[in-house]
Order: sequence, then C-alpha cells, then structure tokens
Amino acid sequence: MTHDAPSASAPALPSPVPRPSRPADVPLKSSAGRLIGIDLARGLAVFGMYAAHVGPEPAVGGPVGFLAELARGRSSALFALLAGFSLVLITGRPQPHTGRAGRQAVGRIVLRALILIAAGYALTALDTDVEVILSFYGLIFLLVLPLYRLRARTLALLAAASALLMPVLVYVVQQAIYDGDWADTIIAADPLARVSDTDGLLELLFTGSYPALTWMPFMIAGMAVARLDLTQARTRTRLALTGGGLAVLGYGGSWVALHLAAGAFSTIAAATDGGGSGSAWWSDTVGYPVDETPAVWLLVGAPHSQTTFSVLGNTGVALLVVAACVTVAARMPRLTRAVRPVTAVGMIALTAYVAHILAIDVVGMEEEPGPALVALTAFATAAMLLATVWTRCFRRGPLEYVLYRTTRITRHIR
Repeated sequence: MTHDAPSASAPALPSPVPRPSRPADVPLKSSAGRLIGIDLARGLAVFGMYAAHVGPEPAVGGPVGFLAELARGRSSALFALLAGFSLVLITGRPQPHTGRAGRQAVGRIVLRALILIAAGYALTALDTDVEVILSFYGLIFLLVLPLYRLRARTLALLAAASALLMPVLVYVVQQAIYDGDWADTIIAADPLARVSDTDGLLELLFTGSYPALTWMPFMIAGMAVARLDLTQARTRTRLALTGGGLAVLGYGGSWVALHLAAGAFSTIAAATDGGGSGSAWWSDTVGYPVDETPAVWLLVGAPHSQTTFSVLGNTGVALLVVAACVTVAARMPRLTRAVRPVTAVGMIALTAYVAHILAIDVVGMEEEPGPALVALTAFATAAMLLATVWTRCFRRGPLEYVLYRTTRITRHIR
C-alpha cells in the first residue's frame, strides 16, 4: 500500500504565448508571483511520489533502497505543506484579500475543494494500489480556510498546537470506533458515504490513510511559510534552522521515547504487519497496526503513523526542502535553469499526479528492483519532457486550467 500524493498548485493565468525570456542573473519567479523555488519543491515532491508508487521497495537495500524509504511519507507531507502555501496565494499574499475580492477568493477555495474531493473519489474508483489523497486534501482546504487572514506567527502556533493535539484526538476516536458500533450509524446517515461507497466523512476525518485532522498541521504550516518574505536570506536561514530542529525533535524524539518506554518495540512488532519495529522512529517499513492500535503507537515517528512525532519530523523535512529550493532559486540562477524540467513538473503537479495514476491503472505497478527502477525513470523522464514543453507554451497544466475555468464562476460573487 502506498501513500504519497500531490497537491494542486496555485496556477498562473492560461496563455498560449511562451513565457518571456529573462536575464541570466535575475532569479526566476512564476507568473502568479510565487518564488520559482516553491514550484521546484513541488516538483521534487512529485518525484518522491513517483518513487513511492512505482519505484523500488526499501527492502532492496543499499542507496536505492534508502532513497526509496526516504521518499515514502515525506513527499505527501511536503505536498500538504505546499498546499497551504497555494491557499494563501489564492486568498492574498502578502496581504489577505478583503471585501468582494476576499469573498471571491473564499468561493474559489470552496469550489476547488469540492472538485478535489470528487476527483479523489473518482481516482479511488480505479482501484489501483495508490492511496489517493485528493479527497482528504479537499476537505483539509475547507477545514483550514477560516484561518487564511491570520499572520505567520499565529499560523505557526496553530500548526504546533494541532500537531500536538490532533493525533491524540484521532487516536482516541479511532479506538472508540473499533470498540463500538456507533460509527455504523453515522456512516449510514452520511450522504457522502452513500454516494462514494466509502465511510464518508468519518473516513476523511479519522480512519482513512490521510486523516484530515492529522494532516491539517502541514497545511497550516505552509500557510505560515507563505506569509514570510522568502526573498530575504535571513528568513530562509531561519526557515532551514526551524526545519532542522523539527526534524530532530520529531524523529529523534520518537527514537528516545521508544527506547525509554518499556517493551515499546516488542509491543509494536506484535501489533503491526511490517518487517520489524526497529525503524518505527522514522520509516514506514515498520508497517501498520493490524487489529487494535496500542497506546505506545503514539510514540512512533514513521511518516504515516499519524502521530505528533511523525507530524513534527515530516514538517521539519518539508521546511528544509522548501528553504533549500527557494535558496537555489534566489541565489543560483545557473542551477535554477538546470533544474527547469523539475520546476516545470511542479507547476503542473495536479496534472502530473492524475496522469501517473491513470498510467498505473493501465500498466500496473512494479515492485521488483530492476523493473521498478526502469519504471521510475520512465515516469520521471516523461513527466519532465511533457511538463517542459507544456509550460513553455502555457501557464497552466491541462487539469489546472480546467480547475481554473471551473472556479471562474466565483467572479459573480458580490
């Protein structure tokens, strides 16, 4: 079972006219005013998602196995954080939109979220092995939307508070669901559950692969980052230091907690379907609880464990990637041009995501080291070629353009 998935970027205006050239020593920026480094980070997240879905398994070992293991879970966290950045772009950066413009921006987010929820269920219906994040992603948009006018510091505090509280809440609710039958009554009364043939809102909020409540902190953190002036070297440095600190606190804190808790590793090993509990502090290879989830699971730091340690660690990695990518875009024009194909993929991330799931539905997913590495190379190469050609002619990806045109109805909001 795989879990990484992308975010729909905040696209620029569609146009058949090629982008104008710019001097070599001028840092690149996207047409929507985003630092091109954000698109670069999103492109790297796309490739991380590809690695998780069609790349080699971590069990192959060596550098390839380590990189495959590193990509799992952290790519989806990076996407969620960048989604928060995109939300702020749509609703106003650096100053939130107010009045009619604000209402229209809110309307665009709501409509976008509903479309993503529907698209997520449509892709899930293909019955691939990919755990599609789009439906969860759309609901998170709705949950964090009321926060769009807050300042960076307030958003950062809310992200920290939700990282501490939401995993515990989700754990408690999950245990209550497993211990009783009240959830069946809620699901039976949920229109979304009937339409989608799933557990509906209960799944999106608590029991799914990406419970919205435990993935909210990533998006809120991304909103806080979007409020910062990333053109300042001092801001980028602080962002990197914060990311490093959170990564150490999350994964390191989990390692310490698991070693201090008596019998933690043996309890986790007995409760999960993975290859061992030794990696529980940082890797999804620990597996997932099969029946009941022991309380000691809250000490795990694995990317998809839905715990406080995992949220902190994954947020830290995401911030480090964003800081590095924005620094490259701001200070290294030659390297920025060299990674232009990766940036192009990030600019059409929604299209790249949906296309890769459709491709998986057609050709299947390889798990052997050789074929999987070939498949990953083919997916990444095709994505870069197509994205580069497309973005030289248009400012939005195909699906990004459809999403944009669909949400233009919000222009009528007064």
